[in-house]
Amino acid sequence: RQSISPAEFPTVVPRKESAPKKETGISANEYTAGLVTGAPQSTEFAIAEELATTLATGQETGPHGEIALRVMPLVGNGGIRNILDVLTLAGADMAIAPVVLVDRLPEARTRSDIRSKLVYIAPLFAEEFHLLARSDIARLSDLSGKTVNLGEAGSAGAVLGRELLNTLDVKVEEVNLGLDAALDEMGNGKISAILVVSGKPVKLLTRYTPTDGIHFLPIPTFPALQQDFLPSTFGHQDYPNIIGIGESINTVAIKSALFAYNWPAQSERFRLLELFVQTLFSRFSEFLGDAHHPKWREVNLGASLPGWRRFRPAERLLRRQLEGEAGLRDAFDRSIEQKSI
Repeated sequence: RQSISPAEFPTVVPRKESAPKKETGISANEYTAGLVTGAPQSTEFAIAEELATTLATGQETGPHGEIALRVMPLVGNGGIRNILDVLTLAGADMAIAPVVLVDRLPEARTRSDIRSKLVYIAPLFAEEFHLLARSDIARLSDLSGKTVNLGEAGSAGAVLGRELLNTLDVKVEEVNLGLDAALDEMGNGKISAILVVSGKPVKLLTRYTPTDGIHFLPIPTFPALQQDFLPSTFGHQDYPNIIGIGESINTVAIKSALFAYNWPAQSERFRLLELFVQTLFSRFSEFLGDAHHPKWREVNLGASLPGWRRFRPAERLLRRQLEGEAGLRDAFDRSIEQKSI
């Protein structure tokens, strides 16, 4: 496992042996919680939009139509840069980011206090590696010496895609373009393949068919990848226009989580995040229906993230929920015992 190199950090962050400093200004709207995500085409941005839209409904409004909680999706570069936005920008309260990259962040800054600045609210879902290639590329090894877009510099695709290809001993000419530009370049024959790291299905990719001259390349899994990557598959239900019924394509994935800045207790931003957590946890079942992205159904709010502290109000809510469930089980057991007497 590698730590994040200084080259992966935005140049605005001082490269010294300390954590980045948070801007102290207050966001334009004190009732708005900023959520940093990936590019607008990513599943992570779609999840953030669904979160914002759903939680905005059902709230009481003030005399001017204001609501107590508004979630604002913020377009980020993805990967570790989302976390750096949370650590440095006043309006960025939360971020969706890959756990494996966040785990490495403190290793890149010796004696840093990043872990005291960052907490998590809940683990989220798997983000799959989509390796989309031109029709003349039949297998992964065919990419040797070819031009491959791994995503913008510092993104999960750029950092982990490079590691993945090196581990698989596939040497490529790396370029770092946004998804729209990369798809155009692949259509022009200048790029042989594109790596997209995002939760399946990625809406933009569902429109493609084999007649477009592109297909998914399988990515194998083996012991050298098991520390950081999870095995996953694509099927017809994910991309019906490009994957046939009964077909399955192997790939790998990484876990993502919802992280937050560790604002001082009782501060306005802390209380805003506390309200966000209370609202999300109490209304979470609303996200599990067919009208929402299927990735919501992978989320387990009670799952833990080893090595990281959970946002305290979220921890308290989960503890109360567990205590309540335990009380119900005890009451049920007593009822059964009384009936058997």
